[in-house]
Amino acid sequence: MCPRTFFAPPSYSGALDFELELGVVPRPPLRDATVDQAAAAIAAVVVVNDFSARDVQLAEMRSGFGPQRSKHFATSISATAVAGAALADRLDQLTATVSINGNVISHSGTHTMKYSMAEAIAHVSRGEQLFPGELLCSGTLPGGSGMELGRWLAPGDELRLEIDGIGVIEHRIPN
Repeated sequence: MCPRTFFAPPSYSGALDFELELGVVPRPPLRDATVDQAAAAIAAVVVVNDFSARDVQLAEMRSGFGPQRSKHFATSISATAVAGAALADRLDQLTATVSINGNVISHSGTHTMKYSMAEAIAHVSRGEQLFPGELLCSGTLPGGSGMELGRWLAPGDELRLEIDGIGVIEHRIPN
């Protein structure tokens, strides 16, 4: 059973999308971290869903202002977080699934990412301070969005995003 929906999809969009992402939270502050330092800094790992209004996103990106109304209305994280140390040896080998209305429509995982989370964290920390407790997200796992799969969310859909060993996010899209 899906939990109560916490948001109403934006009325200005007819292309409601989801993005299955891996989220990590660093424990120590980081700046100019090596990949090994970045990996060791991961205190917690969560599942993230970054909702998007795709039909307005392209025009917003072309405007030069970046995404505004296409991205600001909802992001969710799993109710569970796993200690980074518990996943350290397999963080880049986790499997993930996207299901809509009980049907698995995509298999993905962290093994399909172009860069590891440690590489991404090290890159982001170059010349910038990262603080303890910040949520850093992977970006969409390959095959983890409706845009890639040709499937926008519709009223009444039940969306389930899962990364094995971490958690689940479930949403019912309101009518």
